[in-house]
Amino acid sequence: MKILLTGSTGYIAKRLLPVLLEANYQVYCCVRDQKRFDEKKYSSPNLFVREVDFLDKKTLECIPEDIDIAFYLIHSMSSSIGDFEELEEISAINFKEKMQTTKIKQVIYLSGVVNEEVLSKHLKSRKNVENILSHSTYALTTLRAGIIVGSGSASFEIIRDLVEKLPIMIAPKWVNTKTQPISIHNVIDFLFGVIDRPETFNQSFDIGGPDILTYREMLLRFAKVRKLRRTIIVIPVMTPKLSSYWLYFVTATSYVLAKNLVNSMKVEVICKDNKLRDLLNIPMIDYETAIQIAFAKIEQNQVLSSWKDALTSNILHHGISQHLEVPSNGCYKDIRVLKSEDPDTSLIKIWSIGGNNGWYYGNKLWKIRGLIDQIFGGVGLRRGRKSQTDIAAGEALDFWRVLIADKASKRMLLYAEMKLPGEAWLEFKINSQNEVIQTATFRPLGLLGRLYWYSVWPFHGLIFQGMIDYIAHKNKN
Repeated sequence: MKILLTGSTGYIAKRLLPVLLEANYQVYCCVRDQKRFDEKKYSSPNLFVREVDFLDKKTLECIPEDIDIAFYLIHSMSSSIGDFEELEEISAINFKEKMQTTKIKQVIYLSGVVNEEVLSKHLKSRKNVENILSHSTYALTTLRAGIIVGSGSASFEIIRDLVEKLPIMIAPKWVNTKTQPISIHNVIDFLFGVIDRPETFNQSFDIGGPDILTYREMLLRFAKVRKLRRTIIVIPVMTPKLSSYWLYFVTATSYVLAKNLVNSMKVEVICKDNKLRDLLNIPMIDYETAIQIAFAKIEQNQVLSSWKDALTSNILHHGISQHLEVPSNGCYKDIRVLKSEDPDTSLIKIWSIGGNNGWYYGNKLWKIRGLIDQIFGGVGLRRGRKSQTDIAAGEALDFWRVLIADKASKRMLLYAEMKLPGEAWLEFKINSQNEVIQTATFRPLGLLGRLYWYSVWPFHGLIFQGMIDYIAHKNKN
């Protein structure tokens, strides 16, 4: 059976893909930028990658006509490129029109629970996409999920930030809104379970966990699992805008995503009862167990996917490829070369840089730079990294995006997603003479860009030299 998987670099699809391959399905992954997808990680003869942008009809021509099943997992809520409702509508229309030219039998769409007349923009858009995908030549199965809890999920990471950073929370009144969270493992169970099941054709099903909780209860139960004492004080006067800024500054989310999340959190999300769980014989995971499973994955360094892998700005909207060639003309460069005492150890240090490991020298200065970036609406250092030892092209690394992570050639290339009057690259490589070559490149935009470079140049002398010293010297651990 041939399956089309859209949104293949997204949080859900990265969890679903290994399950599909293990079941010996032929999976055609649609990715907007092939360089952001690590095929080597799967090493399966049943995996096929197609570079497709559902906002551009011409790119859909590479989708095979003999597809049997398709998963529609495209969402744009965190995008800062235009209105996400419009983007989601265009993508859905283009997808539907293409599917109608194939032999497809079933489309499976993951949506959100919609059980109130007044919906947030996010849930309204999801409902609109469902309407677009329905009434076609194929059968549509819609799964409407509550808040998804799992290592790397947006909701999990936001709750984690709030609970672990704030002993006392001054929270807006939406923390009293009821919701029905569901473990990511159960979401994958449902998505996999409805494949080619005629009894699910042309139907929609709410999927949620066994617990109905307010956001306040979710925060306190999270604290209980983490053995933390937390106090939540609810105030009724905090506006949605202030709530969005509150989430933005305290958690790792972008302001765009924070704003859309706050609007969604005001809406009660409780699943309508249905028999899908019994039909598929799925044992449900409660909220506290879901948290424990998530932390087990984190502690074992086995986080398969993270919401932070999604592009959070328009910097790389047209793909990684346009930034792989580091420019020379009109650029400022800081190049440092140092003989490595142990190339293998140096490579491990390069692959482990950032996140909880820090940047090896002047971490307080890095944190100040991250705070400045956050104040001006940038991502700051809050995103960290998904794994402390492994990194792949397309992943977020603090306020950088990984463009190249090639251990065979001993090269890593990062592109800045911070707020800058220009563009910046940071490259690490180890050559055949076992020299660590560290290159910072900045392409300024106008006079402001040039003033910026010279204003931070004294700090570069400290930070960049300290960083390469740590990487190259074996005894600095």
